[in-house]
Amino acid sequence: MHVRWLRYLICVVAIAACSCNNSGGNKTEAVVYKGVYSFGPEVKSFKDCDSGREFWVTDNSAQLELKYSQLNFEKPYEPVYVEVEGIKVRSDKEGLGSEYDSTLVVKKLIKITKEIPQDMCR
Repeated sequence: MHVRWLRYLICVVAIAACSCNNSGGNKTEAVVYKGVYSFGPEVKSFKDCDSGREFWVTDNSAQLELKYSQLNFEKPYEPVYVEVEGIKVRSDKEGLGSEYDSTLVVKKLIKITKEIPQDMCR
């Protein structure tokens, strides 16, 4: 009798643990963002074409900053049009980017160009 009760209890705990892990709690899926990106020594910013909101940028793809620098601008902070896959998170309260409410964490660079589409982004 005790063995059957113990097996039942273990099954219930295992099912509860699996359902908690698969609920997607804090997981955020990457979304495609289209907008204007500026990069320089003290600012890495992204302005979303759809909402007009500005975000600090963290480049986890290791491609955004590289491809930007390969465009060979004479001075920093020249805007470019980008399409990136990423997630938005709350910005840190201290340090670079703390003046922005949110940070766009770039997971993948899809497109980067000097030509900013005027019909999409103003």
